[in-house]
Amino acid sequence: MLVFAFILGVGNFALHKAVLESGHPLLGQMPWFVHMLSGRFSIAVEFLVLLAAMLLGANGYPQAIWAYAGYSAFNALAAWMIVTRRV
Repeated sequence: MLVFAFILGVGNFALHKAVLESGHPLLGQMPWFVHMLSGRFSIAVEFLVLLAAMLLGANGYPQAIWAYAGYSAFNALAAWMIVTRRV
């Protein structure tokens, strides 16, 4: 299960980077802390979400990894919509 969460995490980081580099007008409307350190703050938050899911999953809470999989699915949909300019 942890390998599954790690693979999802790699995908989430790639999606996050693609959204940050897309130049979409929505990015200009985000709060200041999203732009802090050129988007590294939001990537750090993404890492903390992955870390929490993996730690909970490793300590007997596999539901955390399934919740992270759901989060990843919504993240993929949102990233697709932003990168393809459907939003």
